[in-house]
Amino acid sequence: MRWLKENSLSLAFLIMFLLAVGGQAVAGMMQFNDQQAAEGSEPVSLLQYVTSSSFAVDVAENWQSEYLQFFLFIVLTVWLVQKGSPESKELDKAGAESDEDQQIGPYADADSPAWAKVKGIRLWLFSNSLGLVMGAIFVLSWLAQSVAGQAAYNAERLGDLRDPVSWGAYVTSPEFWNRSLQNWQSELLAVLSMVVLAIYLRQRGSPESKPVGAAHSSTGVEG
Repeated sequence: MRWLKENSLSLAFLIMFLLAVGGQAVAGMMQFNDQQAAEGSEPVSLLQYVTSSSFAVDVAENWQSEYLQFFLFIVLTVWLVQKGSPESKELDKAGAESDEDQQIGPYADADSPAWAKVKGIRLWLFSNSLGLVMGAIFVLSWLAQSVAGQAAYNAERLGDLRDPVSWGAYVTSPEFWNRSLQNWQSELLAVLSMVVLAIYLRQRGSPESKPVGAAHSSTGVEG
């Protein structure tokens, strides 16, 4: 029970993710089969659908936009601040901060991660590991979206008796950028809303909010 409590947030989101992606698979298969029936084609099974380019591109295009949002927010909040927002660092702490502030090298604690106590490339990698991993996931999911999207797009073109396009032609096409930008704009708006609304609005007990009684001008303070 203690383990469940200590990991309840990640477990809750994992369960919701699995339910959501499962629901997407079933709903997507039903929609795909409706289209197949309208075109006089055979329906597909759930396994066939979740291994298809149609499902892959829908999943990947959302993943890449989410991880782009996380990557940008993690990196930009190193240097950029927003007065009054709990999503921002304190105004006088913009930048990478000192070794003492970051508890690295001679300032590391006894229980600090091993790579926080060393110097050189290992320290640099660990110091930037969150941004690097988020950026890598974004790039990989973007590539997955482009490959799956090309396959799905070419399947549509072949169905319309048109020639397929190359990967390079697809990633420079309006189809690809329409898919990408419609997700990017929504994610960036969501981050902007969170940063600004958290200046003036509160959620009692949430670390994403300032304490209820904190001044609107309080920056980098979490409830």
